[in-house]
Amino acid sequence: MELLRYWSVIRKRLWMIALITVVSCTAIGFYSAHFLQSQYEASAELIVNNQQADPAKTVTSIDVGSISSSTLLIKTYKEIIRTPRIMTKVATQYPDLHATAEELIAKVSVSSVNETQVMSISARDGSYKRAANMANAVSKVFQQEIKTLMKLDNVSVLNWADTTKHGVAVSPHPTTNVVVAFILSTMVGVGIAFVLDQLNNTVKSEEEIRELLGVPALAAIPKVKRRDLANKGTQPKMTSMGGGGTNVTLDS
Repeated sequence: MELLRYWSVIRKRLWMIALITVVSCTAIGFYSAHFLQSQYEASAELIVNNQQADPAKTVTSIDVGSISSSTLLIKTYKEIIRTPRIMTKVATQYPDLHATAEELIAKVSVSSVNETQVMSISARDGSYKRAANMANAVSKVFQQEIKTLMKLDNVSVLNWADTTKHGVAVSPHPTTNVVVAFILSTMVGVGIAFVLDQLNNTVKSEEEIRELLGVPALAAIPKVKRRDLANKGTQPKMTSMGGGGTNVTLDS
């Protein structure tokens, strides 16, 4: 019975829920397609090598301990890259980027590939070429500055970000935004419908009469419509609910 009552509340204000959903989805879709600027992402990859190689060794060997220490060192490098010390150098040495140190910190991210010695520096901007230039500039400056900061020369560039290709926008996603708006607006509409139902303290059903007064309903008087009044030959019929239909009359 509770499920039927819930469905009754939703069905009664289904038009309102549909209106909220349609307006919200249309507004979000239009805003995402016409007002949100497309964002592009470009990445440069670096590798953290062993601190130094022994030239006396003619046979190449893998030092697991050195690899493990290089992997741990990447965590420190990830924090160093996004500091004002590095980004201020980038902004100073590459004025063509037209970005301050704070803007570079907000646009540049650093990640590592599953506990490996490979580190990725990514930049996001409204222009793919500018994002690629940012990633390359940060990689170059970091490679230079780490020699002074850590007294190490163990960072090499695997791949530079390609400034010649046309990247694909990574955001916004109008379809995803519309789907999220549909779910949220529907939930909001249903919530408003239940709030309005709770604020309405009128008696809505025979069950509520029995709960409030403790007496059964004897009959239900139908709502008289204008067309019923226009047709004088038609008399609204009263529905008997207490089994005593022959003892109750309706005068008109």
